[in-house]
Amino acid sequence: MSKPPTQPPEINTVVAAVLAERAHLPGALLPVLHGVQDALGYIPPETVPEIARALNLSRAEVHGVITYYHHFREKPAGRNVLQVCRAESCRATGAESLLAQARARLGCDGAQHLSADGGHSVEPVYCLGLCASSPAVVLNGQLHARMTPQRLNALLDKTSSA
Repeated sequence: MSKPPTQPPEINTVVAAVLAERAHLPGALLPVLHGVQDALGYIPPETVPEIARALNLSRAEVHGVITYYHHFREKPAGRNVLQVCRAESCRATGAESLLAQARARLGCDGAQHLSADGGHSVEPVYCLGLCASSPAVVLNGQLHARMTPQRLNALLDKTSSA
């Protein structure tokens, strides 16, 4: 029987610290996941069994929450993260073409959300809550409403020169 791959020590340390700080909270799963992602930038899939065990949940429950919420990611993100809303209102006002534009410009095709240089991630998300101001994107945590192809290029220009 082969041993499961070991995690780098810093991941173990972070997960243990977050669990020690938050596992006692009511409904601790979301606070724990936020803590891990805030510290590491993502939730490594190999941490799911440890989190599940500590919270007396199944691995499927933990994985389901990670994959349900667009905020959580299972792989490291780029230095700049662009999230494009794909909910109905945004789709109806051009979000799909904005998503395609961003992926093409940054070299982030559908299977690879990270650019080759690690500078950008493009992530489709579902409902940013700006339905009345569609289409909407988030760049590095900042919401941008009524996005156009020209405005998207201008935003991306700022991240490329920074």
